[in-house]
Amino acid sequence: MMPLGDIFDAQYGSNLELNAQKIMDEDAGESVAFVSRTSKNNGVSARIKPVVGLAPLPAGTLSVAVSGSVLETFLQPGPYYSGRDVYYLEPRCTLSDMEKLYYCLCIRANAFRYNYGRQANKTLKHILLPAPDEIPDWVKSFDFPDFVTTMVARLVNPV
Repeated sequence: MMPLGDIFDAQYGSNLELNAQKIMDEDAGESVAFVSRTSKNNGVSARIKPVVGLAPLPAGTLSVAVSGSVLETFLQPGPYYSGRDVYYLEPRCTLSDMEKLYYCLCIRANAFRYNYGRQANKTLKHILLPAPDEIPDWVKSFDFPDFVTTMVARLVNPV
């Protein structure tokens, strides 16, 4: 086991307020996902117009709510912006999407520590997770192509 901060570079997200953004139609080609602290829809609560002068957070990172739905963690397949109290995690080593999804589950498994309104903003980097060399073999060999392809397609172009 090792601290999350040794496996991921944890950084505060975009810190945007949804009510100050232009919400776009989901079919709009130029829209960007807005990830909030919700536990639904991969954390995506809307699609918004790109913010001039602010690059979206990178695809392939994990979004983590540190308040609200504390430790709801999702793999984000495309670039995105985030609301307040959402961190994004960039792996410090090469991880497959399945390994990232495994870490989403491991992070969420710690949510019980944050009941009664506690936030994870100060302790996120210290949460103990399995080291990359401790990831079970079934995670590395598990094949989920239809699910991953379907979910990525759905998140990039919601129905």
